[in-house]
Amino acid sequence: MDFSFVKTLSSTERFPFRYSICTLVSKPQEYQEMINSFIQAGFSTDLCEYLCIDNSKTNTYDAFGGLNRFLREAKGEYIILCHQDILLHDHNINDLDKRIEEMDFIDANWGILSNAGGINLKYVAMHVTQNSGNRLIEHLLPLKTKTVDENFILVKSTSNLALSHNLKGFHMYGTDICLICETLGLTSYIIDFNLTHKSNGNADASFYKIRKELMRKYRLAWRGRFISTTITRFYISGNNLAFKLFNTGISMFLARQYYKFFRRKNKYYCK
Repeated sequence: MDFSFVKTLSSTERFPFRYSICTLVSKPQEYQEMINSFIQAGFSTDLCEYLCIDNSKTNTYDAFGGLNRFLREAKGEYIILCHQDILLHDHNINDLDKRIEEMDFIDANWGILSNAGGINLKYVAMHVTQNSGNRLIEHLLPLKTKTVDENFILVKSTSNLALSHNLKGFHMYGTDICLICETLGLTSYIIDFNLTHKSNGNADASFYKIRKELMRKYRLAWRGRFISTTITRFYISGNNLAFKLFNTGISMFLARQYYKFFRRKNKYYCK
């Protein structure tokens, strides 16, 4: 049999574009201004592809669904998920290339870069220019972060990231993708790439709704649980005491008895 149809993958990945610049568009004129600023900053169409979802007449996609579509479709080595209301001015494509090169040296395991985010429970890092012209400058960069602001998110394509499929809306997706990034063993950073973001954010009722849904989702996703494979059983938990307690022989025995009498196999059968 002729097996010439088999494609052998090499250790080197090639991408047709350096950057994929992806935007949900509700205001076409503002989006065109954004594109012009990118082109002027060196993000030319021979190096970059521009992908958009037209939400100007109706919501074709919410942010979670739309950005997942971008992440599936993008052919760039680096995928920029950005708002339509940003303008590049201080930095250009060469600056961003340098920041990426620096991050590859500092931490080759990075998956996400941004210009703003939450470092921990006390500190945030803001390296962005507001529409008023006020410049928020973070001098201690790059900084490892737990979350990123949604105005500008750069994703390394080889990280294979996606957003949650069980969340919807237009808020908190920067937090969601960082949590998924960390779960996959990758890191996120705030870098020196200043731009103008025309909006200061809008914490409306829909923001608090998705915040609550995100908290509920990850409480369930990260719950302690017993795991069974075809050849071994164990318990996973972020709680150190529970991790040690439930991985003992007696705990495993009692757990199996519970499933034997109260969670039989037929309860998992989908008719």
